Amino acid sequence: MIYLDNAATTFPKPQSVYRLWQRAMSVYGANPGRSGHAFSARTAEAVYKSREICADFFDADAENTVFTLNCTTALNFAIKGLARRGCHFVMSDIEHNAVSRPVYAAAKEFGGSVTIFETTRDNEQTVDNAERAITPRTTALVCTAASNVIGLRNPLKELAELCKRKNICFIVDAAQGGGVLPLKLSDGINIICAAGHKGLYGPMGTGLMLTDGKYPLRTIIEGGTGSASESLVQPDFMPDRFESGTINTAAVIALGAGVEFVKNRGTEAVYNHEIRLCERFCEGAKKLGKVRLYNEITPENHGLYSPVVSFNIDGLNSVEGAEILSSHGFYMRGGLHCAPLAHKKIDTIDGGTIRFSPSVFNNEKEVNLLLRTLSDISSKQT
Repeated sequence: MIYLDNAATTFPKPQSVYRLWQRAMSVYGANPGRSGHAFSARTAEAVYKSREICADFFDADAENTVFTLNCTTALNFAIKGLARRGCHFVMSDIEHNAVSRPVYAAAKEFGGSVTIFETTRDNEQTVDNAERAITPRTTALVCTAASNVIGLRNPLKELAELCKRKNICFIVDAAQGGGVLPLKLSDGINIICAAGHKGLYGPMGTGLMLTDGKYPLRTIIEGGTGSASESLVQPDFMPDRFESGTINTAAVIALGAGVEFVKNRGTEAVYNHEIRLCERFCEGAKKLGKVRLYNEITPENHGLYSPVVSFNIDGLNSVEGAEILSSHGFYMRGGLHCAPLAHKKIDTIDGGTIRFSPSVFNNEKEVNLLLRTLSDISSKQT
């Protein structure tokens, strides 16, 4: 088995994550922050350690670091938490449905509106397009760090400067950037929403919302937090305000080990390894003739991309192609990848694409094996 579907979730995880995850199930099995006994306190300490690790990684304060079920939940907290009557959201044309659906839902609920700006491989042009989309009513600009379909990166620092100048909130969907691209609140981002189980190498069922605290957010879920229990009103302090109910305790603790793995290896080293594999894949696939690349990553342009490549095999739709590759032991995702806007942009909305997305645990030998298999498959297509 050669797993190349890491944009969906990374696999395998580092051994340190497996070890801590298993240990947490037995050693940290109490409900954190809900009881006064030593078992609960020990579990709460382990959760807080993981919170500090995650906060430090993104230059956030621990109290403003919220554990969520996934990146989608974090984005819903941020987007809907900002929504007010007549709100206006700006987003890019490569967004995942984790951004576009809550943005449109919030706009519909509050009588607001949405403007989509065009992304390009010219960062200055992309920022200009975003600026033209902003109006005096704009509530927030929400965008992905990088497309989960074509890997195109948004110029986050420049967009952060734009949002600061326009005095609007800047929310970044870091599902495809966390752990791979340099992402910090100190770069001017107001809210980072991240998936714990992708580039941060944590277990599934983990996500993060990290905020600089500048923009207060209303809650969309209320409940027991283990704090201010005498009140029928949701606490107004962080992170309790957004952590109603019991968190995914063992997975959250293990997430800290995943983040430490990335930190010790170095985000730049992770990116360089994965982007080189994408370069090798594109170099080989381009020579096959019957394989179409939708974002060709090269040594000259790789700074524009995250390590994701979309392709198709002539004569096969993306699902058929992915199924044939799966039968040969190569696991990749075919379809629309929950990102119809990106597929409309590259004119693949009707059939989707197959997505190549490596991790630190893949290597060039595996890519070469994939290319040989693609050569065999494509040669049989008329």
